[in-house]
Amino acid sequence: MTSQKLIFTLFLLPYFTLLKASATASFDPLPSISKYTENMDKRPGFFTTYWDAESGRILIEISQWEEDFLYINSLTAGLGSNDIGLDRNQLGGNRVVRFEHSGPRVLLIERNLNYRATSDNEAERMAVQEAFAESVLYGTKALAATEDALLIDLTGLLFQDIHGVSQRLKSRGQGTYKVDTKRSAVYLDRTRNFPDNSEFEARLTFAGTPTGTEVRSVSPTPESISLRQHHSFVRLPDDGYTPRRFDPRCGYFSYSFSDYAQPIDQPLQQRYITRHRLEKSDPSAEKSTPVEPIVYYLDPGTPEPIRTALLEGARWWDEAFEAAGYIRAFRVKILPPDADPMDVRYNLINWVHRSTRGWSYGSSVIDPRTGEIIKGHVLLGSLRVRQDFLLAQGVIEGYSNGEQADPRLLEMALARLRQLSAHEVGHTLGLSHNFAASVNGRASVMDYPHPFIQLLADERISLEDAYDTGIGAWDKRAILYGYADLREQDEANTLDQILEENDAMGLHYLTDQDARPLGSAHPLAHLWDNGEDATTELNRLSTLRQTTLNRLGLNNLAPGHPLAELERILVPVYFMHRYQVEATSKLIAGYNYEYSVRSTTQNSSRANVEPIGLERQQEAAQALLHTISPEFLSIPQSLIRQIPPQPPGFSRDRELFRFYSGAIFDPLAAAETASDLVLRALLNPERLARLEVQYATSGGSLWNSGQFLGFLYDQIDGYLNESVDNPQQTVMAQLVFFRFFQHLLALASNENLQPRVKAEVLSRLEAIHQDLPGDAPFQLLLSETLRKFKAGTVDFEIIESFPPPDGSPIGCGGFH
Repeated sequence: MTSQKLIFTLFLLPYFTLLKASATASFDPLPSISKYTENMDKRPGFFTTYWDAESGRILIEISQWEEDFLYINSLTAGLGSNDIGLDRNQLGGNRVVRFEHSGPRVLLIERNLNYRATSDNEAERMAVQEAFAESVLYGTKALAATEDALLIDLTGLLFQDIHGVSQRLKSRGQGTYKVDTKRSAVYLDRTRNFPDNSEFEARLTFAGTPTGTEVRSVSPTPESISLRQHHSFVRLPDDGYTPRRFDPRCGYFSYSFSDYAQPIDQPLQQRYITRHRLEKSDPSAEKSTPVEPIVYYLDPGTPEPIRTALLEGARWWDEAFEAAGYIRAFRVKILPPDADPMDVRYNLINWVHRSTRGWSYGSSVIDPRTGEIIKGHVLLGSLRVRQDFLLAQGVIEGYSNGEQADPRLLEMALARLRQLSAHEVGHTLGLSHNFAASVNGRASVMDYPHPFIQLLADERISLEDAYDTGIGAWDKRAILYGYADLREQDEANTLDQILEENDAMGLHYLTDQDARPLGSAHPLAHLWDNGEDATTELNRLSTLRQTTLNRLGLNNLAPGHPLAELERILVPVYFMHRYQVEATSKLIAGYNYEYSVRSTTQNSSRANVEPIGLERQQEAAQALLHTISPEFLSIPQSLIRQIPPQPPGFSRDRELFRFYSGAIFDPLAAAETASDLVLRALLNPERLARLEVQYATSGGSLWNSGQFLGFLYDQIDGYLNESVDNPQQTVMAQLVFFRFFQHLLALASNENLQPRVKAEVLSRLEAIHQDLPGDAPFQLLLSETLRKFKAGTVDFEIIESFPPPDGSPIGCGGFH
């Protein structure tokens, strides 16, 4: 050591000594855990926990340092509003976390598994781990210690809004809320401990100022909302699970992550399906019992006869597992009385009440490392069954013989529940929607089913085949792909063969991205439809609707109910065709295509994308135009005169028509709303843009947007001339034309509209201006509206029609 360094060290040594002594003196030694907790309720389990009754705290002993486990949050007691979406037994996030400590400071840290390196090289794995942020979810100081463990207070984590309730309320325009810890407490009845999972629950009170109507409608004091939030610490599964590759054709949800250890010629993004772990006891046997079956449990709060229907529907899946080579691999039971529905060990079907009807959900707790499903979790909205009963009530004169409803009404509603139970359980098995299954004769319960109500030759209406009664052909093939035990086979080749056989069987698979958007292009991908051809089914449904409308009356209403409630029954009948309209509109500027994957045997000359022929497009357009004809839109006078305003004790709500006429039933407003549904689908900007693409790429053999607009105009203008002798239909024809006119103005105002389409729209508007249709007052309305539009005056606005009453998840239609 040089003399300078020696002098420097000797000079600073007293300061380091003083600092060390000061630091040691400032921290009192931690008491032992046994001493600190001697008067507390000790609960051994995955993590040893303590209940401090004196202070109302949950303490947790930590000795598994830097060992990963699963942290799941959920909402045990919900708000009861479908619109806000904070439901009873709703799952939240699931995270891989670990505890770390630095001195007395303890941190709960969430791993970032979106980015990783599946490499044997520790340095390579660490390089990726250190490149992306982790998240610290909770931090606190230790209260007591032993040689290898620290004791911390977990209550602060339990009182956090980890489920995001405040943000959900704010985003829904319901107000600004935050947790009031003084009005929050540990919920001891659902705070339990087991060898592989520790469960905690707290009653959280959110205090704030309500600004929306939804919170007010479901909370006794909307300034103070008390919910219960659940937390689960769960041991991660062992490494015996083998991920299965995702293929766009397979029908599963994908689980993906960026793998920086992949060779340069391989994708960075790795994709696997989500599924439960399932293996045969004897993998060499064609059929074998499983090592461990998949068992689901039904919420014991479900009443009869709904309970039996849900059990029956969920059990359909055992047939699919049997087709995949298993014996009794899928089972459904009632949840035992001593079981906690939020316990991760139980796959659960929950029966959830809300103030209004709403969606049902099938979600899962997934191991974020592998995609393995650890817990299937279904939420079934209880009011769905009442909507299907209401639809059946509209098509069957169910009260013609007295107060007791025709038993066919309840049976149709229960048939829908069986299908719904199977559908949502399918999601928790890993399956996505298949919205092309109806083309293959109800090949999948993963479709959204429209009730197939039949008008028989003798004019009777049959509900016998309204919903399917078992698992479908596509469902069996999907379970085969995801769950077949392939330990003794070439997995990659076997999976490819399953998908090729699906194609050879003519089974179609199309999911949400190609079915939900109103302007989507595939003619087979629809929600709530039936039949092989959308146009044929729309025509059939139109006839059924008209017959039902003509018969609707007092025999459809239960004795003792106000006559005004006939309007509530009328709504699903009047809009019976609404979702078949969406299906049929996809034929116009539509394309056939598949989720194709390049293979070594694929013929390069095979066309993967084919436009729909002109004749089919014209048939679809004609069928759609029929649904906006005054004749179709009219409601029988005899029915109109039976529907009075709402009486005392009843009020108008979102399930009823919107009117111009105040309390008096307004068939003209209903017709305007119905016509706008069709026009919105026909004049979708993306659809019109595709017409230009089809025209340009077909050598002019298909419609362009101008020819299509001319086709629509000729028919809609013709309704004005055909209805001159019928006052109601004359007004309806004008309303339909005005809605067509308004949609043209909206298109012309759309800055993102395809240029050729805009040119054709402007040309059509100019033609209307030069030859105004209708009587003098109607011509004046059109002329003045066009004048304001051309002038670009600040007071010009596109006039919106009344929105239709809520559709899905009604029995006859929807859009999730």
